[in-house]
Amino acid sequence: MNRKEIKQVVIGTQQWMAANLNVRTFRNGDPVRLVISKEEWAAAAEQGLPACCFFEHMQWIGRRFGKLYNWYAVNDPRGLAPEGWHIASDREWELLVEALGGRELAGNRLKSKKEWEEPGGTNQSRFSALPGCCRDRNGDFRGIEDDQHWWKSWGYWWTSTPNDIETAWCRNLHSSGSFIYRDAFYKGYGFSVRCIKD
Repeated sequence: MNRKEIKQVVIGTQQWMAANLNVRTFRNGDPVRLVISKEEWAAAAEQGLPACCFFEHMQWIGRRFGKLYNWYAVNDPRGLAPEGWHIASDREWELLVEALGGRELAGNRLKSKKEWEEPGGTNQSRFSALPGCCRDRNGDFRGIEDDQHWWKSWGYWWTSTPNDIETAWCRNLHSSGSFIYRDAFYKGYGFSVRCIKD
């Protein structure tokens, strides 16, 4: 990822990427395995191997929504984030939420004005959070509401912080509310990723 291509936004004392991560290699140039089949995705989750995908395997989605990564890619020592950046920790997400008025208000201020199912967000923060949905550890894509609005209801973002051996912390947003949720999910799930400046 070229430094000139990275959209950035300052929120409080933090400098964030203003788009979801969409890289195919680790910082050292090694590829992140792009997985299509459910079986391969489930195997990566079971074996603790890094993997990424496009939602519903549609590459055009990646240009706007970024890729979905399992937590093993997020936590890989080769570094998923570009030079000068890192995957935001649970604490760094919490500081972001506090800067935007707390959990009951931050979600609406983080969400982009477009792409979400109504009512969407205000994007007051210019963070431009998008509804990337997710892929579960069995390889199924989640967040499909119906044929017309299949990705517009939920967005999920990994943090770099583990919760226990099997799960790690994430943040998620829903189109209908202003709340931002903090949950622990299995590390084999595929979520969007946001980076913060070192």
